[in-house]
Amino acid sequence: MNSMSFKQVDVFSSTPLKGNPVAVVFDADRLDDQQMAAFANWTNLSETTFILQPRDPRADYRLRIFSTLDELPFAGHPTLGSCHAWLESGGVPKGEDIIQECEVGLIRIRRKEKQLAFLAPPLLRSGPVAAELLERVRLGLRLAPGAIVDAQWVDNGAGWLAVMLSKRQQVLDLKPDYPALSGLAVGVIAPCDPQHDDSDAQFEVRAFIADDGMPEDPATGSLNAGIAQWLLEAGMAPARYRVSQGLSMGRAGRIEVEQVGNDVWIGGNTVTCIEGRLTL
Repeated sequence: MNSMSFKQVDVFSSTPLKGNPVAVVFDADRLDDQQMAAFANWTNLSETTFILQPRDPRADYRLRIFSTLDELPFAGHPTLGSCHAWLESGGVPKGEDIIQECEVGLIRIRRKEKQLAFLAPPLLRSGPVAAELLERVRLGLRLAPGAIVDAQWVDNGAGWLAVMLSKRQQVLDLKPDYPALSGLAVGVIAPCDPQHDDSDAQFEVRAFIADDGMPEDPATGSLNAGIAQWLLEAGMAPARYRVSQGLSMGRAGRIEVEQVGNDVWIGGNTVTCIEGRLTL
């Protein structure tokens, strides 16, 4: 039996239980693929991560990321939560930034006051969503014709496509037909009206993965990274803005987006809720 250190970290919140949890397993080089997948399925969290020795000499550590069903090449909140856990456990980066190795390559993570932020990786797929697929998404979200005002592929490893609505309340009111969205990862965003919406954020987001054990994600780094690249390139968002996510699930996720030159950083607060040992 292998015994390893373990933490569970809440991401995109400074208040425990209000963000998005990720399970983090240390010294996971002793585990095989089947053990990792089985443990991730057992935790029943949107993602579980495993920290290993890096293969790339430039990296500080290597991260493998599993949902309850599959291994993911990249995911945002697991990146920040795992980095938080690694630093909290005594990890010392080789340089000013932390460098995480994962299946999409090397991810830069920076510390800014009490927050962590990752550099959004390049999109693997961008551009418009085909009309037939967009109609399927509209029906799956139970939206009226014309409710979707824009849409774009924003896939950086998790398969995301994003649709924009005109009002925040439309996003909060969504009750998707999950079987109709099977096989899709759909993000929904709308701007917040500072005169009418009671929010400290500029945008409201929800994230749906119909086939996952947890079909709605409460605070999603990868989706918001992709959306940020879309909005900033199209001139639909300021260089610095905040996203609210998870309200419909009783959470209070806050994702901070900042563009610095050509770089887009996705950040937020992180807090450890559970730590101990795992035996497999």
